[in-house]
Amino acid sequence: MSSALNTPRYTAVGDCGVLVEFAAEVSDIANDAVIALDHVIRSAQLTGVTELVPAFVNLLVVFDPLVTDHQLIEAELRSVMHLSHVAAEGRHHIVPVCYEEQFAPDLAVVAAASGLSVEAVIDAHLGGEFRVAMYGFAPGYAYMSGTPGVIHVPRKPAPVRGVAADSVIIAGPQCLITTIEMPTGWSVIGRSATQVLRPAEADPFLFDVGDRVSFSRVDLASFARLVEEQ
Repeated sequence: MSSALNTPRYTAVGDCGVLVEFAAEVSDIANDAVIALDHVIRSAQLTGVTELVPAFVNLLVVFDPLVTDHQLIEAELRSVMHLSHVAAEGRHHIVPVCYEEQFAPDLAVVAAASGLSVEAVIDAHLGGEFRVAMYGFAPGYAYMSGTPGVIHVPRKPAPVRGVAADSVIIAGPQCLITTIEMPTGWSVIGRSATQVLRPAEADPFLFDVGDRVSFSRVDLASFARLVEEQ
């Protein structure tokens, strides 16, 4: 991953959006800038802005074209950019995970690819410093950076069908908790006892972009109890 942070680039998107891009490659520095700007814009309540969509290296600012336009939005973004040098501190979540074989079909494969024991892979994952970088692909799919380098593995050549909801999956430096049953090419290393997607609640996503996540290990009995309590 690159650590370079470019001068922000502003690009008009359709008739109601401006994309602010901080880098050409994924990096924590670029994502820090995205998250910081996202918080600044929300606090500033810029005229006509209707939605903000943060990603790894860019932020899409959506506006009402009946209220403002690309040039005015870009000017307002430039005027607040100096306030976004430090990423706002997010909340910290501790997510219980069961790493038993029935929930972790790829754990042994990750261990073999990493040259580690299964227990060492679990310890590495538990020791990771994860942060929610963006949402995407499917409802509640919170892409987290921070997977320790010793367990970086590439995506599989082809996706596997029927991966259960609440599976903990990794690929390269990223980690994610699935929210619905879907195919994936990522490695499944455990099952979470925490629901990230809660459609019945006013705020359906447990995590906010910028939040920090730690994983804690639970056994089968504890996992079953936690799931029942939800």
